[in-house]
Amino acid sequence: MHRANRTLATAGGLLLATALACTGTAVAASSPLSSAAVAAAACRPLADAPAQAQAIVNAACSQIGVPYSWGGGSLHGPTYGQDYPGGGPGAHDSQVKGFDCSHLVQYAAWQGAGIALPEGTWNQARWSGATARFTRAQGTAPLQPGDLLLWGSDPANLGSVHHIAVYLGNGRMVEARESGTLVMVSDVRLNSQYAGALRIAGTGQPPAHTKRFMTWGTDVSLRPEPGTRRPPAGRLPGPTAVDVLCQVRGEMVTAEGYSNDAWSYLPQYKAWISNIYIDDPAAWLPGVPTC
Repeated sequence: MHRANRTLATAGGLLLATALACTGTAVAASSPLSSAAVAAAACRPLADAPAQAQAIVNAACSQIGVPYSWGGGSLHGPTYGQDYPGGGPGAHDSQVKGFDCSHLVQYAAWQGAGIALPEGTWNQARWSGATARFTRAQGTAPLQPGDLLLWGSDPANLGSVHHIAVYLGNGRMVEARESGTLVMVSDVRLNSQYAGALRIAGTGQPPAHTKRFMTWGTDVSLRPEPGTRRPPAGRLPGPTAVDVLCQVRGEMVTAEGYSNDAWSYLPQYKAWISNIYIDDPAAWLPGVPTC
């Protein structure tokens, strides 16, 4: 993934993660809505659902009309993808700024509800944080808007899942389907590859007076004060959702080609992290007060 351009020179980077994406070919034939305006109007929660679930739907729907790009997309929005090795319409997706299916779902979960899903459709399908799971035999009857729909080459094996979409209700979904198409509203395809669904709404929300961010990097040190003089109070093994209470100016740190003196306090760890390792375009985090 590319790092984001920062508003200040003293800034950090994006997630260092492999882009694990859905396939660049269609799961099944179904005509997209012909008008982007009609599609946008149709993309909304189509049944009752908790506020968190509705927010996931609304975040996904905000990307209606954005191109599909294999390997494209991040927590923050569309990105340029990768050229699909199978050729076809995706052969030049490195020149297309958009989303693949897994990154659209990841974006919707994070922007809508502060839920940090892993990379890759198969990892999302097996995510341990799911609050409920539904089998293919149950169809759409027990689903609510915001649930994630799954398709796999072997529906009994979640490790084979290659496509994922967000349920809207009433048998409809929003998806980034394949190269050459746009993020669209479609009918749910209850075909031979349908592998069921999972619910992600209902997971924990940021504590009061905090704001949730994602970190990047591996083995990131957490410190007992906003500096590096004392030994680490803990470490983050990989990208992690963290709840920031406040931030201060502390010791200047240089890492990964960036310099920054801003530090954020993480109450769940009772420790500080350099803002270099907070995945946000700004060096001084927006919406976070000074300690």
